[in-house]
Amino acid sequence: MHRPSLAEAEVADELAAVRPRLAPRYAAALPGARAAVLSRLWRGLAHEPLPWIAGREPDGDGLTLRLADGRRLRGPRADPYRTDAYVEVVRLGEVAYDDPARLMTDLAVPHSASFADELAHSAASLALSRAGRQDHPDEWPGTDWEWEQRVVDGHPFHPNCRSRPGFSVAEQLAYGPEHGARVELALVPVPAAECLVAGDWPAWLRDGGRVLVPVHPWQVAHVLEGSEPRGGDGGRVTAHPLMALRTLALPDGPHVKTALSARLTSSVRDISLGSVAASAVLSDFGEAVAARTDGLLRVTRTLGAVAAGSPDLAAVLRESPREYAGRGERVVPVAALATTPLPRSPVWSARFARLALTVGLGLLELGVALEAHGQNLLVVLSPDGDPVRLVYRDLADLRVGPARLARHRVPLPELPARMVTDDERVLRRKLFGSLVAGALAGTTGSGPALRAALETAVRDLPRTPDLAALVGEPLPAKALTLMRLSPRTPGDQWADLPNPLRGGGF
Repeated sequence: MHRPSLAEAEVADELAAVRPRLAPRYAAALPGARAAVLSRLWRGLAHEPLPWIAGREPDGDGLTLRLADGRRLRGPRADPYRTDAYVEVVRLGEVAYDDPARLMTDLAVPHSASFADELAHSAASLALSRAGRQDHPDEWPGTDWEWEQRVVDGHPFHPNCRSRPGFSVAEQLAYGPEHGARVELALVPVPAAECLVAGDWPAWLRDGGRVLVPVHPWQVAHVLEGSEPRGGDGGRVTAHPLMALRTLALPDGPHVKTALSARLTSSVRDISLGSVAASAVLSDFGEAVAARTDGLLRVTRTLGAVAAGSPDLAAVLRESPREYAGRGERVVPVAALATTPLPRSPVWSARFARLALTVGLGLLELGVALEAHGQNLLVVLSPDGDPVRLVYRDLADLRVGPARLARHRVPLPELPARMVTDDERVLRRKLFGSLVAGALAGTTGSGPALRAALETAVRDLPRTPDLAALVGEPLPAKALTLMRLSPRTPGDQWADLPNPLRGGGF
């Protein structure tokens, strides 16, 4: 019988106190949550360049990993693009493991203890999310945030798909989009002279000579000690959390990105002073390059941004993607496509892949590499459910190539230095890793289905060096497990995944 991890037991105890009616559903969800996290972990172990794995030996339907210390770890063949929970047990020597945290603990490799804690928290939080999921009728949501709140399992490939360290059970239930939360954002007043403001910060978020900064209640409770919201009824605003958790939709208004400086899947996020300063210029640049896609891509504009002297007290207002839906159309985050009542066929997947690659490769040729994963990328569906164009949000993680821009006579604005590079490998990794190994793989759900969609999609695309690299080279993906086991290594690390198009004659 499985012994619950400390994280599972702690969540169960807290849940019994704050939401006892969910306790049976939580207990029932734990085995599936462990399998979901173990499947994501096994993908990383099977395909990422982990220094303590000496070799990988396919064997029928199985795969054996030879560890540098002589031990052997065996599990099923690992499809790097498969998104269901298909790994229930792996064996380290003669011992079977159905718990990703216990497996990582007993592997005893550098930094495995802290990662094991994260995996245990990810499985427990995922079970909590599944226990509290809302029942959705087979119909289209009426609001943009309802699409986002249908995404229960989080990142389709990250072992920390639902890890929320620092959040109590009560806070997860109160702030998690999958729980249908409504969040009361505090409006923290700061003298305007002490703020960096970019764009058009609206009048309703000003109070005389003070700027009102929307702040997530978790941030108020855990980070901004001593900062109090403005008194009276105007001191808070209700918003609906989106997939990113720290970004929320205001009713009938824009989206607000808050400086929720908690670490979720991989890293602690904030809103840097540099990103606030560059936000208006970057928004204009994104809109200008999107205009070169013949209407196939729209970019949500940044309306205004503010930082009150610190990344811990900042916010960004952004257009809602629903602004780009025509009559009868719907704008759906790619990560939420699996929750739609749309009967997606191989033909639909191929159409979507062709649209996404046409836009992504076209912009890459210009010199702009999108971070087009399933959270940033949205698809506009016709009334009949066909993919007709894309919407992209959150420009902060673009990579921009000056030499390519110059070839196409596109002016390079003054952007943060981290965004600017002529390294073609960096540019291609950014797009291919997020769009193909991320959004498209997550939508199709397996290597064979991804191959079928890509084979059809690439046939009529312009034969550029970027397309040749996409078709002929290993497919890059962020090495998410390696990154969690390398806490002292800054920046992204990468894995080369088997390319589903290799050998396809394209």
